[in-house]
Amino acid sequence: VRLEESGGGLVQVGGSLTLSCVASGLTFSGQDMGWTRQVPGKGIEWVAGAYVDGTTYYSESVKGRFTISRDNARNLIFLQMNKLYPEDTAMYTCATVDADLTATACRAPDTSAICGDYWGQGTQVTVSP
Repeated sequence: VRLEESGGGLVQVGGSLTLSCVASGLTFSGQDMGWTRQVPGKGIEWVAGAYVDGTTYYSESVKGRFTISRDNARNLIFLQMNKLYPEDTAMYTCATVDADLTATACRAPDTSAICGDYWGQGTQVTVSP
């Protein structure tokens, strides 16, 4: 399985970015997918998930600002990020999801990594004040 992200960069506060992730080596249409973010010294935060049944998950910190979507025909997953704040600065990584992201273990920084299986290398997003 290979996941490759793109689209990160530097943006001013209030701006927008769209991240993309292309997947290979898996049956994409049958795999729940998600985006995580991490800053140095802190655990992984699952910010969004796109399940095969069409439902989505968002963390409270991004709800209403970020939108996750997927293109099963092209094995792509996207994260549209609007109204970005400096606290959104992080390494963003796409990953396969192996759990219910609303579960306590997925929302706790010290255990959240167990809710994913395969991970990309990540793309840095920096929001300048």
